[in-house]
Amino acid sequence: MHRDFSLSEEHKLRVLGLSSRPTLLCLSHLRWEFVYQRPQHLMSRAAADYDVYFFEEPVFEPAGSPRLASTLHSNGVTVVVPVLRSGCRPREWARRQRALLDGLLGKIRPEKLIAWYYTPFALTFARHLVPDLCVYDNMDELSAFRGAPPELVVLERELFLKADVVFTGGHSLYEAKRRRHHNIHPFPSSIEVSHFANARRSMTEPPDQARIGGPRLGFFGVIDERMDLDLVAGIADSRPCWQLVMIGPVVKIDPATLPLRPNLHWIGPRDYRELPAYLAGWDVAIMPFAINEATRFISPTKTPEYRAGGVPVVSTPITDVVRPYGERGFVEIASDAVGFVAKAAALMQRPKERWLAEVDDYLAATSWDDTWARMKELARACPVNDRRHPERRATAAATLRA
Repeated sequence: MHRDFSLSEEHKLRVLGLSSRPTLLCLSHLRWEFVYQRPQHLMSRAAADYDVYFFEEPVFEPAGSPRLASTLHSNGVTVVVPVLRSGCRPREWARRQRALLDGLLGKIRPEKLIAWYYTPFALTFARHLVPDLCVYDNMDELSAFRGAPPELVVLERELFLKADVVFTGGHSLYEAKRRRHHNIHPFPSSIEVSHFANARRSMTEPPDQARIGGPRLGFFGVIDERMDLDLVAGIADSRPCWQLVMIGPVVKIDPATLPLRPNLHWIGPRDYRELPAYLAGWDVAIMPFAINEATRFISPTKTPEYRAGGVPVVSTPITDVVRPYGERGFVEIASDAVGFVAKAAALMQRPKERWLAEVDDYLAATSWDDTWARMKELARACPVNDRRHPERRATAAATLRA
């Protein structure tokens, strides 16, 4: 539940000058309580060193003045949500959000400020900020997603000029943008191996899945324009005795367009903590992504998560799945329902011992802890002499060492 913004004891100490922790302001297009993915993994780790404020997109209420609602999570991240009045014109959103953001920063009065952008659209209300360090974590090509604001491309150009360091959500996105910034680095999806490795052990099966027979093919993640619904229907039609378990929120597409079959189960979103229990009950995990502009640069987090759970995977030929997972034989690649069915049938017959050890060796070098540590080190190494903010850059190197 959200509460109106007020200062916690920790925040009060900082206001009184008794806390030296730098502030990390994360400007996100994703909500904290949505699917648990890259921003949540990284910001929860950042909270060990910084006072993290996760500034979401606005929500709307029928009456009342603009305000901030906040939730301080046990991991130390404060999620802050602008609440605007319904009927507020879009041109007013930026002005009101800027006022709310300035009010927040006026209360916490950070001595050192890191601005961490996940969306260039946040510049519409935050471009006036002069942080000690500006980070752009370009996790997806947002301009290619359904409903993306047309000005997003122009805003991203501005953010590239503003950013001190840029990270990309995968290698293909890095290759597309590496000439646009002097300090850009690829960081594909990582994993909490120990969490998903629980799927290899005996787990109590969730009741909604326990009622579904087998063999089971499964998917968890966001269900949107990036999913090839015709492919999903084709797999279900080709093998009526196979059960397809589809977990995740349906967004940006009409739920009425989801194919309905007796062996196709759309069971809705589930908590991140529950996913290993579902994964443990699958014979094969699937990634039936459409091949379109929205999937051109994606690096799905579920790829290493499925593999850490000990479940074999079939995917469409997404570039950042083919490289490196397909090339190493960790994921089977298929382009249509016939190929998916053939690959899945073969995987069900293959002993896991033949590939588990090699996969484990590869995943051992892939973790969100390691990703955060490397990101932090790269940000800390940003040059202190910056022609744009010379009066503030003297503290930049110290910001991430605090």
